Amino acid sequence: MARRQASGPIGELLLKRKLVRREELDAALAHQAQSPGNRIGEILVELGYLQPSQLTRTLAELYGVPAYEVGTRCEPDAVALIPKDFAEDQLLLPVRLDGDAGDVIVVATPRPDDTELLAFVTERTGKTVSPLVASEAVVRRAIGEAYQTLHAVEQHVAAYRTTAIAATTDDSTSISAVTEDAPVVRIANILVTEALRERASDVHIEPQPDRLRIRYRVDGTLRDVQDLPLEMGPALASRIKVMADLDIIERHRSQDGQMTLEVEGRQVDIRVAITESIWGEKVVLRVLDRGKSVLGVGQLGMPDELVSQYLPVVHIPFGMVCVAGPTGAGKTTTLYASLNELDRFERNITTIEDPVEYIFPDITQIQIHKAYGRDFAHGLRALLRQDPDVILVGEVRDTETAEIATQAALTGHAVFCSVHATDSVAALFRFLDMGVPNYLIAPAMEAIVAQRLVRRICHVCAVEYVPSADELALYEKVTGVRREEFWHGTGCTHCHGTGYYERIGVYEFLRLDDEIKELIVRGATAAELRDAAVKTSGMVPLGQAAMAKVTTNETTISEVIRTVYAAG
Repeated sequence: MARRQASGPIGELLLKRKLVRREELDAALAHQAQSPGNRIGEILVELGYLQPSQLTRTLAELYGVPAYEVGTRCEPDAVALIPKDFAEDQLLLPVRLDGDAGDVIVVATPRPDDTELLAFVTERTGKTVSPLVASEAVVRRAIGEAYQTLHAVEQHVAAYRTTAIAATTDDSTSISAVTEDAPVVRIANILVTEALRERASDVHIEPQPDRLRIRYRVDGTLRDVQDLPLEMGPALASRIKVMADLDIIERHRSQDGQMTLEVEGRQVDIRVAITESIWGEKVVLRVLDRGKSVLGVGQLGMPDELVSQYLPVVHIPFGMVCVAGPTGAGKTTTLYASLNELDRFERNITTIEDPVEYIFPDITQIQIHKAYGRDFAHGLRALLRQDPDVILVGEVRDTETAEIATQAALTGHAVFCSVHATDSVAALFRFLDMGVPNYLIAPAMEAIVAQRLVRRICHVCAVEYVPSADELALYEKVTGVRREEFWHGTGCTHCHGTGYYERIGVYEFLRLDDEIKELIVRGATAAELRDAAVKTSGMVPLGQAAMAKVTTNETTISEVIRTVYAAG
């Protein structure tokens, strides 16, 4: 009885809409029993069984109120009416003022049925409240964006200068710079927090001749977000070294490390890379959000016909499936989306990664630790003794790993892996270059997915436009058709003036049929394999697949040229 009550109407509605399975709901209920204060919907999202957008839509249906659209910019006049502490404590996001006289305040909350809370807001603001609904995680992140903590950096910079903690080449500076109450500590925390709120994958801290330049990589491109005094560079680098357990004295040798932080209730892994430049030490932080939900194959952006071709491959009992692309192309996301399609209750699924980017329930995940002698090859050899059904190898980068993965695929295991290669045919030759014989690759490899991520046109500022003559010529050459209507984003506050918001995958899928495998064994050239893949296997080249996203007004020709076309 208690369990049924804990799931409540939201759990039953999710089951009715077939958004979760009964065993997944039961697992969430068991989790809730250990943390009674947590809502069942949020737990399902945390466990990876439900997408935040699915939860928001279901809540909107349950409560009969509109859903808050993620990314909506909050109006300053509305934000000014609700104190930040109250907003964070009550998970209440002021969105905008409506009505002819601005006498209606629109707020987003995971509890739109809380009449006491809404009445209090009316009493405090003197305005009628119009609620929107969103998940707790969405509201929490949006509150952070609305109240813009990045401006607090200036206060800490002033405090830093006041206390005269001026960074020099003297080693004693590093020690004083990393005390827990130092302004530079607060600045480091703010930079990471704001990076998460801005959906940044990387933070660049770059000494320049006259400033310390802070940049975030968002949707694959870098943008300036802050300038700090140049003298703060050594102190900030020292603080990050301490957090990542690196040598704070060493300033000339490049160092790599990793740290884990809790930011706004989320566990965040951060990879740290530090190297010396002529102006001082440059620090790059790769932000890996553990709380990020794992997508399904159908949510990656693959065309429907490609999804129908790829899904049967995901369920192979043995053989190798390889995802190819450069760094930052979304390979890990595709691999995990593939695992997300499998039955994790009846199959032993094990991954070996560097680093573990997603926390995935009901599978075994192994982290590479080179300091302890656990690299990909040694870890893969060890996990083969763990009776695995499905193996995910985060990256095949050396001969030993390639050989072990190939042998595992030939001896009854389903192996999913990634490799750095420009396209699907190039991925085959990467294995050959690593010394795996063609007569082993041919029977082991079942399919290869090559991919890139292209930026989506911002839907807020999208307008029709005319591409350049060169862009039009390329579009017509790749697609074979003339087209008059093209769209792009002009740039707005929603997309920070870029004209793009978020990214979508572009895919090239090669299923190795008997003819392709025979060509591999015969030692065919890359051109011969690619020609056969297109003509006989129906493979759509990467560049052509990217231009299809232009045709559907999802991206622009210039974005395809920047990201994809050279590979297609």
